Amino acid sequence: MKNVAMKAESYRVAVAQAILYAPQHCIELLRIGQTEKGDALKTARIAGILAAKRTDELIPLCHPLPIYQADVEFELLEGAVKIIAQVQTIGPTGVEMEALTAVSLAGLTLYDMLKPHCEPDDLCLDQCKLVQKKGGKSHYSRILAQPIQASVIVLSDTVAMGKKPDTAGKNVLDILAEAHFENVLYQVIPDDPNQLLALIEQQKNHYPLILTVGGTGLGPKDLTVETLQPLLKREIPGLMEAARHFGQKRTPYAALSRGIAGYIENSVVLTLPGSRQGAKESLIAILPALIHLFDVQKNIPHHGGYQ
Repeated sequence: MKNVAMKAESYRVAVAQAILYAPQHCIELLRIGQTEKGDALKTARIAGILAAKRTDELIPLCHPLPIYQADVEFELLEGAVKIIAQVQTIGPTGVEMEALTAVSLAGLTLYDMLKPHCEPDDLCLDQCKLVQKKGGKSHYSRILAQPIQASVIVLSDTVAMGKKPDTAGKNVLDILAEAHFENVLYQVIPDDPNQLLALIEQQKNHYPLILTVGGTGLGPKDLTVETLQPLLKREIPGLMEAARHFGQKRTPYAALSRGIAGYIENSVVLTLPGSRQGAKESLIAILPALIHLFDVQKNIPHHGGYQ
């Protein structure tokens, strides 16, 4: 199975449809609910809903998902019945297969209940396809519409002295590159508030995004938050709330991170944890919101409303 453990959960919807071709007298039997086996539409609707809920048991590599809504509707046509299924969830992956499975099983149920009333060649289940999907990367972009510059400042005494390699900052650089941030300035400094303040002063009006990596914990030299919080002119608390929420589902230690986010002059400044996994998880969690922020605001701190 594909690993979706590092994907953020989002609201997702999928709509699928299929068409069962049948003789007109069979369509009339569906309309009045009187086949040999009973009311075919009601039975097929239940079959489709059950199929959506059990897709992971039927298709080997599908992930189990909480199904918050599943429904199947029918449109009776001349010589055919259109089957439409809608499925909704909040999860790390979409429900396209659940919707497709729902219309398939609903169609097969209708086929089974109509076959005593016609010849096999008279029935044909066809055009099973996805009609609509919403949510995930197709709806919440993780890539900038237009590239912008960014700065990454790693705070670590041991990395600055060359005693160990920087893995957290390099991970952040990779994620930013995939999201189309360009000309990213990368710097490593000791855990020194004065050096950090000097860099922020130099960069605050030149880089739309400034990320610090390290100094958000509770150690005696973890002073990134204390250093930068007084400079924030407009805080964005939801970003770090989202990062901590995402992290706590993966490690209880995420609750100890004290990251902050907001505007310093015209730059959005975010403080990420110094661990490789912590920095990665935090940035993954907030990246869609950051992309939206820059794409909609065009780096202007005053926002006119969400579409």
